[in-house]
Amino acid sequence: MKKILWGFILCTVCALAKANTGVAFVHGTGEQSDAFNDYWTGDFVNSVRQGLPNQSNFVVINCDFTQFMWADGAAGCLAGQLTSFVNSRNITDLVVITHSNGGNVIRWIMSNPTFDSRYPNIINRMRWAYAIAPSSGGTPLAEQVIAGNVFEQSLGFILGFANDAVRQQQPDWMAFYNSTWLLGTAGRPALPRRFWNIVGTDVESSPFDPDSYCGGYTETLALEVTQEFLDACSDGFLNCSSQEAAGTLWFRDVQATNGREPLNHNQSRRPCFGLDVILRNNV
Repeated sequence: MKKILWGFILCTVCALAKANTGVAFVHGTGEQSDAFNDYWTGDFVNSVRQGLPNQSNFVVINCDFTQFMWADGAAGCLAGQLTSFVNSRNITDLVVITHSNGGNVIRWIMSNPTFDSRYPNIINRMRWAYAIAPSSGGTPLAEQVIAGNVFEQSLGFILGFANDAVRQQQPDWMAFYNSTWLLGTAGRPALPRRFWNIVGTDVESSPFDPDSYCGGYTETLALEVTQEFLDACSDGFLNCSSQEAAGTLWFRDVQATNGREPLNHNQSRRPCFGLDVILRNNV
């Protein structure tokens, strides 16, 4: 038995050693043309990709995620860019790093392999997805945006305005999708690849705390306001329960960040409190 076990471990190590690893950065809600600079920032992307054996094996996705997750401009665009990436670079070990609504789009692809002929090739090459603050259960703030109240303006920098992606992230709508079209939530079949959640738990906005300025103080202050309408455990945009609704919890921010600092919804797409280094060390 021991010989069999060690043989399995050796085969696994050899397979990983021969793999050609690549990382894809998948943005959240919004129509992006330069997500490298405008969504993630170069500091974040360049830090994470240092963990790759070949640091040029990365792609930053630019799609129209104002559409429903299954739409051609959303999942279709993502499938096209991922297919071009894995085929052109011969990627056999694909790690996907998503943020917010990007988790819903990649989960759509993993949940519906027969919907598009490109999906199986992507799934087969995926190791897993790191889902940073995924909106798997939606957010009450999406309802507020659709209603057209003040949140439409204050959350414009993260959520955008009333569009199909925002409608999709209303809790009732996500509950329907999670019970029908999407995998990985309670009572549903598991996803074909691991979907590891990184959860933001709080917003700290003291003007006297330098940590509040990481990622931009204006954004932090706006999320402090919106957090008043969410659970105590939230990142200013999403309740922790929504972020943990699908897949497997990897860690809540304070369990792993420098100084046990929480990550608000904007900071979790920035090189704040060592998040970039955590990802770098695990790609």
